[in-house]
Amino acid sequence: MKIKSRNLMLALGAATACGCSGDKAVPAKPNVVFLLFDDLGYGDLGCYGQEKIETPNIDALAAQGILFTDMYSSAPLSAPSRCCILTGQHMGHSQIRGNQEHYTPTDDRGWNGLFEDSTMQGQEPMLAGTMTIGKMMQDAGYKTAMVGKWGLGFPESDSTPNKMGFDYFYGFNCQALAHTYYPTALWENDKEIPTGNLPVMQGEPLPEGLDSLDVESYSRYGGKYYSPDLMYDKLEKFITENASGPFFAMWTTTVPHSAVQAPLDEVMHYVDKLGDEKPCTHPGMYLPNRYPLATYAAMVTHIDTQVGKLVAKLKELGVWDNTIFIVTSDNGPAHNGNSPMEYFNSGGPFSCAAGWGKSSLHEGGIRMPFIVAWGDRCKPTNTDHVSYFADLMPTLADLAGVQAPENDGISLAPILSGKPSKQQEHDFLYWEYPQSNGWVAVRMGQWKGLLKKVNQGNNDMELYDIINDPRETTDLSAEHPEIVEKMWSIVRESHEDSVIDVPKFKLKINFPS
Repeated sequence: MKIKSRNLMLALGAATACGCSGDKAVPAKPNVVFLLFDDLGYGDLGCYGQEKIETPNIDALAAQGILFTDMYSSAPLSAPSRCCILTGQHMGHSQIRGNQEHYTPTDDRGWNGLFEDSTMQGQEPMLAGTMTIGKMMQDAGYKTAMVGKWGLGFPESDSTPNKMGFDYFYGFNCQALAHTYYPTALWENDKEIPTGNLPVMQGEPLPEGLDSLDVESYSRYGGKYYSPDLMYDKLEKFITENASGPFFAMWTTTVPHSAVQAPLDEVMHYVDKLGDEKPCTHPGMYLPNRYPLATYAAMVTHIDTQVGKLVAKLKELGVWDNTIFIVTSDNGPAHNGNSPMEYFNSGGPFSCAAGWGKSSLHEGGIRMPFIVAWGDRCKPTNTDHVSYFADLMPTLADLAGVQAPENDGISLAPILSGKPSKQQEHDFLYWEYPQSNGWVAVRMGQWKGLLKKVNQGNNDMELYDIINDPRETTDLSAEHPEIVEKMWSIVRESHEDSVIDVPKFKLKINFPS
């Protein structure tokens, strides 16, 4: 059932935030910075238990804000996860349900040809006129920006950031090109702007004759201008120019998605800390790397350092107390030659082995870190409220004082306003994912139903007590057939075919008779 925002916070100007004292009235339209990492795992931040990677600035946000333990992405992959954030629709209602390229290269240049021809770039677009969170915030009087990765339409389509609610865009239109952190060009609004970097061949193994243990052998894959820095500068400029507010800035960094790359001095900091390691010389579709583990850690810390810089800038501009700062990730950690996640225990309490993280509906693929800080107003707290990305649209609608479009979420405004006893709960959360042989999942209280190999006709639903068995090791479906039956009724209620006719978006559910 789709839920409309109830605008619980239309009178937010008279409310107080996150348990703060009544003498600090919250202005009606707080600024919002939404930082979305790319493939960051639940356990990759210090505040969620990470012991190897340093994230002091994000940890500081968690220490003074709200840390969610049971926040979920709506999809285990980039494009569908972002579509849910923008539209508030879960995967049973969403337009975009998988990664589908606008154009698949067939010549020997492979994906490298996309850098040379912008008509080949981009992914399947959302429908023209789709109501998004960006448009909603514009209607609420906000200046809006997205800086980072788009991945929801090609440059000539009706689904580009500027046409979908963002006054300003800078970054990668095409997520396939984001597999290098030293691109030759990035998009600024509707123009492709050269960065000054030279072309880099994606997907090639380290050439024979180069010493795989010499870090200089890998310099051919770098460049002068690091895209996370180019993006951060544009983000800070947008915020500075719109500090009079209100502003809504989506910072959709490509970190730490493979290929992993970071400035060498920052990588060597982690080499000194973690020790020597085996190089990645045959990276598949990505790039060779002398120190893939150290580089992954350096990338996450690099963005954490930028978080610290941005917080300092918000304070300098005098808008820190009126800025909601959210930190999360689009989906769980990937498992490939560039980023072996088990070393960092990136899944935290959840398995992140191959098949258990990104592209799966196991907890490691969809349980997300999620931190909300609101200046100095929040009393530090953790919440185990069960929620997912569809909740963002009604939450921001309530905070901005506008009516949200139809969506599948429930506003989190009571939690953010320090009134968790008034927080409405979900009856259930629903997921479906048509790629990787097809998946369906339902969470209902302590129970999680999980269906794999859906497109192969399987309809044997597994059942887990996700509270006591977070690693999903013991299938209890035979012991609780009545719960499984209820899960199936939720699937029947929640699934609709996508309005976009793409084979990768089709799920063939074999409902029990």
